Amino acid sequence: MYLADYHLHSRISPDAGDSMTALAEAAVAAGLDELCFTDHVEPIAWASTNLRESYDWSALTAEFDAARDAMGDRIKLRLGIELGDACWDFAHTEKLLADAPPLDFIIGSVHMLSKRYQGLDLYYFDPKTEEEAYDGIADYLGRVKVMAEWGQFDVLGHLTLPLRYLNENRGWNLSMERFGWEITEIFSILKQKGIGIELNTNRGGTPLPDEMWLRLYEDMAEDPIVTLGTDAHAAQFVGCAVRERQALLRQCGFRRFCTFERRKPVWHSL
Repeated sequence: MYLADYHLHSRISPDAGDSMTALAEAAVAAGLDELCFTDHVEPIAWASTNLRESYDWSALTAEFDAARDAMGDRIKLRLGIELGDACWDFAHTEKLLADAPPLDFIIGSVHMLSKRYQGLDLYYFDPKTEEEAYDGIADYLGRVKVMAEWGQFDVLGHLTLPLRYLNENRGWNLSMERFGWEITEIFSILKQKGIGIELNTNRGGTPLPDEMWLRLYEDMAEDPIVTLGTDAHAAQFVGCAVRERQALLRQCGFRRFCTFERRKPVWHSL
């Protein structure tokens, strides 16, 4: 069984602290075959809605080169990014990406609500009623749809992310079943553009997305593209629940999953 973690953050991300080398060492200890670093890149400054002037690509590549030199052939390492909230300003995002080094992989993610919510990060979204919560989820899915239509990424990250914060952090017991039409539309757009989805292991928590949506995606996609990633922000979570989520994919009808090289999928049997 081939094991890969395709969503994790090093100290290059402002919300993580471990070096890429430390993460790679943890991956080897966890028995992984491959690792793709996906540090945050957004068109806006961290914890702000102001456009960032530039992104320090040289720091990212220097960190990656150091990890690759340290690890040798002990594990396959890939360089990617998590491209967050490009929908805040697509033109500025494209300007930042024009200076990027060759990348193996890009996750497209949404973490912020729209300007109607002043660009509030989902982490801080604290609705007082169930309807307020569902209004926020609807707003989020609207931004995901716009991001999918833009389409300059390889897989859509953690589709059901609001449930991580609303259910696990704030104690709600919500589902996204009422948004079946919206999610079907998002999957249809992804299919047309040849973009896949991520199964985010959520560091062992509720998978994002869960079985219901995985089955829908597998049914809709002629040749489903799916990666697995832990969203680890520390070495202790690298590889967490990857084996279990591979089993979930098999239960949902998937026969293979993907890693990436130079933005092209590489297939592995489940």
